[in-house]
Amino acid sequence: MVDFASHLPAAPADAVMPTRAVAIRAERSGDAPRREALLDAAMGTKRRRKSSETIRRNRRPAAGLSFAACDEAGTLVGTVRLWHIAAGTRDGAPIAALLLGPLAVDPALKGAGIGSALMRHAVAEAARLGHDAILLVGDPEYYERFGFSAASTAGLSMPGPFERHRLLAAELTDGALSGAEGLIVPTGQLIRVARPAANVIKAA
Repeated sequence: MVDFASHLPAAPADAVMPTRAVAIRAERSGDAPRREALLDAAMGTKRRRKSSETIRRNRRPAAGLSFAACDEAGTLVGTVRLWHIAAGTRDGAPIAALLLGPLAVDPALKGAGIGSALMRHAVAEAARLGHDAILLVGDPEYYERFGFSAASTAGLSMPGPFERHRLLAAELTDGALSGAEGLIVPTGQLIRVARPAANVIKAA
């Protein structure tokens, strides 16, 4: 296992660091309403139609890999989660990996360095927990600073429309995605959705 935390590209000398005090902590159940509102504000309600959302829908995030950034007042101002996936197959066997996203920050704090802090924390923690690779769909110019590129995703595809140059990966173990090909599919725990009870008609 590569000590990926120590191999993360160093932040550039002129990198934007958080301009206000924020703390990154594990997500809590009570964060859900604020998290969903923040995601809508940052990404719009159409975010639910994305191919990445198809993979996340009705699944639980990977254990220990959901994070919230909070300001001094305790208000949630940033969020990121990671999810279990199979990154295609190699020699017929599924390749265990993680899908990162969505990463979002309060639009009022855009450019304050909170997103970068969340990314570095999430990647380092995934490596510490023993995961081999992380995939995401995003802007290559932004995510390359965290070790992501399209170098190992050429043989992979998403379950829906996607821009190939935006399908990126970071190998936390050397060669983790070597030879990967095929469809990216969810493998995380399903959330059981309660169904309404059927109406029972009693005889008079």
